[in-house]
Amino acid sequence: MKNVITTLSRIASLVFHPLLIPMWGFLLLSNSGFYFAVLPWSVKKFMLLVIFLFTCLLPALSIGLLSLSPRFDLKMEKSTDRILPLLISSICYYLGYLVLERMPLFPLFNLFLVASVLVQIALIIVSLKWKISAHSAAIGGLTGAFMAMSFRLQENPVLILCFLILAAGMVGTSRLVLQKHTRSEIYAGFGLGFLILDLIVAYI
Repeated sequence: MKNVITTLSRIASLVFHPLLIPMWGFLLLSNSGFYFAVLPWSVKKFMLLVIFLFTCLLPALSIGLLSLSPRFDLKMEKSTDRILPLLISSICYYLGYLVLERMPLFPLFNLFLVASVLVQIALIIVSLKWKISAHSAAIGGLTGAFMAMSFRLQENPVLILCFLILAAGMVGTSRLVLQKHTRSEIYAGFGLGFLILDLIVAYI
């Protein structure tokens, strides 16, 4: 039974990995009640490709290259091990924002990317002293972004919010089961991501 729980926890951590959260966000937005859902498939396909390239593939390849160095611990057990990957990831996110900025059809998602860069910068600062959960910050940020958009656009994506809250619980539990973080690190990560995305998307 313990092996099953551990396996499920690893799957949850992989499915909701921070590098996949922007794609989750775009897919949920594209199939929500927000006005983004009416965009033509050709536009969505291009944007999904850009998001995958700059928020997932490039950061993952960069981390893969870093792992070739014997000085880099791919498991990132220490908080400071994550500083360089987070810095590279934030740069890739910003480059993705610069590409999507040329398309005025999706301004709120561009704002989501900028806010995500700020979350990663905050994670870098905190990680200098403490191993705050990046997984929780990512899913917390996505939850905060949808909460803010529901107020800003006067929509009620109740099913999506329920899914995100459930996903956040799964992510937090999986990180505890895998003994990657303490409860305080998970709660702090979720709160950090939620507050930054919620405030920026709601008021800027």
